[in-house]
Amino acid sequence: MSQHSKVAIVTGAGTGVGRATALALLRDGYRVVLAGRRQEMLDQVVAEAGPAAERALAVPTDISDPASVRALFARTVETFGRLDLLFNNAGANVPGVLLEDLTIEQWQKVVATNLTGTFLCTQEAFRIMKDQHPRGGRIINNGSASAHSPRPNSAPYTATKHAITGLTKSTALDGRKYDIACGQIDIGNARTPMAARLAKGVLQPNGAIAPEPLIDPEHVANAVVHMAGLPLDTNILSLTVMATKMPFVGRG
Repeated sequence: MSQHSKVAIVTGAGTGVGRATALALLRDGYRVVLAGRRQEMLDQVVAEAGPAAERALAVPTDISDPASVRALFARTVETFGRLDLLFNNAGANVPGVLLEDLTIEQWQKVVATNLTGTFLCTQEAFRIMKDQHPRGGRIINNGSASAHSPRPNSAPYTATKHAITGLTKSTALDGRKYDIACGQIDIGNARTPMAARLAKGVLQPNGAIAPEPLIDPEHVANAVVHMAGLPLDTNILSLTVMATKMPFVGRG
């Protein structure tokens, strides 16, 4: 385990990539604030951390709610005194339906979590990181392979993940003056509750239904830890971690 006293917030920490990353950061010596909607899920992850659980704090949070986000970051500083890393991981999706059949409520739900929630957390992180001593920190956004290429019937998710790329670049630019680095990890087919259906067969652009390979979220978590461990004068702006044989690179 690394010997340091860095503090991290992981959103969407109750399941999937967020869970794996929170545990990986705890193993690496971080003090970790786990944020998510369900207290019981967060508590289960903390329990899995073993002795490292003493460096973990579970804070139920709705990142689409500005007051909830403010409370999360205030609790972090109150407990640990600073913030060195924010992993904007929490995300939402809706069942795949034809674009013309999407409801406005479905659209707004995805935008509120994936885009607005990420912005709200980023804004609070800026306010802390620019004024703390030592100054600065790192923000890592979960972009997804959908930040590059859509699946059929995925307009809300794909649109928000493309938008995350723009937010990542703006954050990286606007954070320079505060020694805040920002990068994006784009994940293809991690074995999470959201992606489990891929193994059973999903709609492809040519109309076929085909199963797709999945990867262990641990590999994604290890990549996040690597990105986070760089000095603040070095940044991985964009990193894609994907199942080697998934239908992402190429045509068809």
